[in-house]
Amino acid sequence: TTRILSDVSYQMFFSDVFLFQISRKDFDGFKEIFHRFLQVKGPAVDWAKINRPPEDSIQPYEKIKTKGLPENIAASLNKLAVVKLNGGLGTSMGCKGPKSLISVRNENTFLDLTVQQIEHLNKTFNADVPLVLMNSFNTDEDTKKILQKYKHHRVNIHTFNQSRYPRINKESLLPIAKNMGMNGENGEAWYPPGHGDIYASFANCGLLDKLLAEGKEYIFVSNIDNLGATVDLFILHHLMSQPADRRCEFIMEVTDKTRADVKGGTLIQYENHLRLLEIAQVPKAHVDEFKSVTKFKIFNTNNLWISLPAIKRLQEQNAMELEIIVNPKTLDGGLNVIQLETAVGAAIKSFNNALGVNVPRSRFLPVKTSSDLLLVMSNLYSLDAGSLTMSKKREFPSTPHVKLGSSFTKVQEFLSRFESIPDMLELDHLTVSGDVTFGKNVSLKGTVIIIANHGDRIDIPAGAMLENKIVSGNLRILDH
Repeated sequence: TTRILSDVSYQMFFSDVFLFQISRKDFDGFKEIFHRFLQVKGPAVDWAKINRPPEDSIQPYEKIKTKGLPENIAASLNKLAVVKLNGGLGTSMGCKGPKSLISVRNENTFLDLTVQQIEHLNKTFNADVPLVLMNSFNTDEDTKKILQKYKHHRVNIHTFNQSRYPRINKESLLPIAKNMGMNGENGEAWYPPGHGDIYASFANCGLLDKLLAEGKEYIFVSNIDNLGATVDLFILHHLMSQPADRRCEFIMEVTDKTRADVKGGTLIQYENHLRLLEIAQVPKAHVDEFKSVTKFKIFNTNNLWISLPAIKRLQEQNAMELEIIVNPKTLDGGLNVIQLETAVGAAIKSFNNALGVNVPRSRFLPVKTSSDLLLVMSNLYSLDAGSLTMSKKREFPSTPHVKLGSSFTKVQEFLSRFESIPDMLELDHLTVSGDVTFGKNVSLKGTVIIIANHGDRIDIPAGAMLENKIVSGNLRILDH
């Protein structure tokens, strides 16, 4: 470690960095994670030490809900701040800028819906729940510009930036940046080091102390693209009603795995602590076992409730050693690099009386792809005060399995293929592949598979009703 960190290249690099006034704390954070990366030998976990969590360490949501709510839930709300992880770009969906600014429902973006939810809470309970956005250097500027539109909403909005670390050449273990600039090729030299950076960045920017001074006791943290991650009053009350000496400092919302969630992180018991196990930490020989729906039945939604005084204590003691996720990347020019990341949920092992709560699937509604976007834009959901709820007209609480092909990947192209979003209330499964378009007022029921072969095109006509149908070949609807 000492040899590599004292390498002349590093010294020259970081003297350049300091000339450009990089945050000393960012460098300290990178140095610490890099030291640990070099010291780690072998797999991140000893598979033989993994045990299922004790029964009482993962509570069913229904049990927490049976406690009901006190008359003064507003007092609890006034001790809460909502933190949204807002560091991601919309590039995977073909959009420029922050992902949170993609329109997902009735012209509302992820950020619009989040603000509406919290404003509704504040108005309904006469409370003061602030919204905190953790941006990255990729999203900060564009997000701050758009925040002007919420000036007259009843929500206090704060932002802070997660750290900026240098990508490392996989072979030499040296940073690839030529300087501190973000232009041209050098822009690829930097990365935000995962959402586990929230603890250090939150403390370093001063917001942690500010919220504590305002009497806030907990933060509710979630991904901004998870439209199911609304403030749950029952979980909040459960936290606030604990005796002071047994106060739960960390709740992770988990939900039952389906075959679509086999890669999601799960909770385990490890060396007498509740711990998050991510697929990146699993030895290759055990990956199939990790993906098993029978052995690991739940996964982390990344909806987290965390004690602010506990974050303060652990940061001051430097006692939060998060497992390192080594994320290999190949840059546009073909260079192999690594970026060292951490996950926010990995800190669960460091907090006192940590708990998992097995919540309904409706609390996990992420929009990662155009297939997810089709679901949330459809009549499967109704929108009320920024919150999406499953339509009561749907007989089954589960969402249909939707798989759209590469012609639908980019949001603009996706939108151009639907004259209106189909009726999907009775849909179980939809697969679409190739050059396919949908006319107005199409209805899809049961299992529908539409495949246009290469060179062919299928136009589903306006008003069509497809129930348990396979459509293939070539079908053109021509204007006349």
